[in-house]
Parts: sequence; C-alpha cells; structure tokens
Amino acid sequence: METKKTASEEETKPVSGKSMYKYIAEAWNNPGKTYVDDLMFERLINWRREENFCRIERPTRLDRARTLGFKAKQGYVMVRGHVRKGSLQRRKMRWKGRKAKNKGINKLTMGKSLKWICEERAQKRYPNLQVLNSYWVGEDGKNFWFEIIMVDTHHPVIMADRSINWICSNKQKGRVYRGLTSSGIKGRGLRWKGKGAEKMRPSGAAHDHHNK
Repeated sequence: METKKTASEEETKPVSGKSMYKYIAEAWNNPGKTYVDDLMFERLINWRREENFCRIERPTRLDRARTLGFKAKQGYVMVRGHVRKGSLQRRKMRWKGRKAKNKGINKLTMGKSLKWICEERAQKRYPNLQVLNSYWVGEDGKNFWFEIIMVDTHHPVIMADRSINWICSNKQKGRVYRGLTSSGIKGRGLRWKGKGAEKMRPSGAAHDHHNK
C-alpha cells in the first residue's frame, strides 16, 4: 500500500520552473519573435536623440547586467553609449606626391572590438569611475549601442562589500585600458587555452605580438 507523504516532505519538494531572468534572456535571444523587436524600434528613436554616454537609472537588460556583476545598490552606475559601425576610417590625404594605391584608408581592421572601444570612451567620460563590464543592447544601420556597468571605487558601500571591493585596489586602476574587462580578455585571446595558445600569456606584447 502507498504511504501518504507528511507535510514536511511536501514542503521540501523542489519547485520546477524558470526564473524571471530566464524569461528575459529568452525574449532577447529571439527579438523578432517576442515583444523586444517592437520595443527596441521605439527605443532607438529616442536613443539617437540623446547625448552619447549618458547615465541611465536602471539596466535595459537586467539578466545580462546581473550576470556581469551589476547590483541594485549604491556605488553602481549604468551608462549607455554608442559607437559607429564599420572598420577604422582614416582621413583622406589631400596633398600631392602620394601614391593613391598605398594611401590605406579603407579596409583597416581594428585590433579591438567595438564594445571594448565603447568601454574605453566611457572610462574617458567618467574618470572617477571604473568599468566593470558591458553588454550589447541594440543597433541600427549606423551604430551599436552598449550599456556599461561602472563602479565608484571610493563609495563606502562598495568598499564594504566583499564581493566587489577588489575593484578598489590600485591594481585595478585603468583596467579597461589594459584589457581586464570581459571584452578585453576576449580581444587578447585569453579565452583560448591549451595547445596553440602558448603566445597568448602573459600578454601579446610579451611575445612580440606573435599571437595575432
């Protein structure tokens, strides 16, 4: 005969289901099939008119922000900025005596990703903060929009939080310029481990840039 479960056993039964962040991530993974497509169409109209690298109250993609270290507490600052699409574009030479074949204006590939460049520009705009990470939020035919998570390293709340006060160290100053963010680590090839990645560590400059 089957025995009836006690009340304590029923209370310890695991809850099956998705979290709120899982639903947000699924909506952003397929924007054309969800509400995100129409919502971003309206948002980009307003984003084009606003100032570049402006401070925002809350993250647009809460799931990505929380994954990359954001917390809804004092000391965390969210900044949204955009960078132009395409490769590096140099100024056109207008003086004579140069060979047009070797002018090298088009088809110049940057050694950094556009997200990494956006992080550096945000750091330059807010020198009293430190860049923690960033994520993609939108694009059109001309620009990419990213939201950058920045931290006030002198805020008492940040200094008292053991999970984030490592960024208050002097070793983390200018970390975005040294490729210590997630996009910088990816651009330096540090996510590639094992055979064939001997020239990646400790850095590309240490091996005369033989890693690229």
